[in-house]
Amino acid sequence: MQVDRTFTDKASGKDINRPKLEELIAFPRDGDTIVVHSMDRLARNLDDLRRLVQGFTARGIRAEFIKESLAFTGEDSPMSTLLLSVMGAFAEFERALIRERQREGIAIAKAEGKYRGRKVKLSPEKLQELRRKLGEGAKKSALAKEFDISRETLYQYLRETRSANC
Repeated sequence: MQVDRTFTDKASGKDINRPKLEELIAFPRDGDTIVVHSMDRLARNLDDLRRLVQGFTARGIRAEFIKESLAFTGEDSPMSTLLLSVMGAFAEFERALIRERQREGIAIAKAEGKYRGRKVKLSPEKLQELRRKLGEGAKKSALAKEFDISRETLYQYLRETRSANC
């Protein structure tokens, strides 16, 4: 299938802030077709899925889902509306099951000592050097570059330092 434009979010679908989704919503015109691999790729819950599909079809935009072999045009029958609700509910249920299994797996791995989370970016010596330079008034953005960490990681280290000093 040939498409004119592809919108791919790197953020999780559960997040509210999805810039590419916002672009997708704004881009199509009357008569266009939006092709989505799967319902669960467009929305993580039934309410969002319904809202998005109804928003598209109200503007004369066809919504097509490859995995589910479903298409919605706005002139849909009650059966199409039912299918959207049922398939959307299954997608939401499937996502909930995946998250539950993931949490269970992490809990088991933690109990067995196999799950340690992300490796620490800075050694204790580097962290001490970072704190010293901060105390001397160095700019945080410059330090983040120097230590090859993101500013958010730098702020996390600062929060940990404050928590330890309390």
